Amino acid sequence: MPESPLRFTTPASWTTAVLEDFDTFMQDHAAAEKKASGMAISMLSHYPDRTELVAAMADLAVEELTHYREVVKWLHRRGQITAADTRDAYVTRFRESIRQGRDEYLMDRLLTAGIIEARGAERFGLVAAALEAGPLKRFYQSIARSEERHFELFLTLARRYLDEDAVATRWDELLDIEAAIVQALPIRAALH
Repeated sequence: MPESPLRFTTPASWTTAVLEDFDTFMQDHAAAEKKASGMAISMLSHYPDRTELVAAMADLAVEELTHYREVVKWLHRRGQITAADTRDAYVTRFRESIRQGRDEYLMDRLLTAGIIEARGAERFGLVAAALEAGPLKRFYQSIARSEERHFELFLTLARRYLDEDAVATRWDELLDIEAAIVQALPIRAALH
């Protein structure tokens, strides 16, 4: 398991909030998976000349949509239905950091996506650790492992297509920005 690059550790109060309102958390989780699939499709549409990126994003879109389908099944088993999507303040604020310019935009899209996946890996891991042994715990353990792979994928793609030193510098800057955003957001039963 790779070491998390994150610079702010989610407090225990977040896990408590999630466990106290798990249905709301699962609604948000479903929306996050659906949006992640859409983001991957957007990436492959914007960069059709980047063969490795297109192949990776096609696979990722399918995987994220599969995760969405699985969360929906869990919601239905719990007597819930899916809800309308809401804006994710974390993602909205983090995306404000994305710079303009062909290479800068590509770099920042890849790196912010990687950091968002790293945050997901951390938080899904916390959920898995807090759940009782059983199928739901195994599901969240699996989701956490997937998010770890995804954060590494985005970082690898950035290094593949862009200057490695520039990627390292921007990764460092974005990790600080993300930590400040997470620290400032209220604790709630949602992924972010």
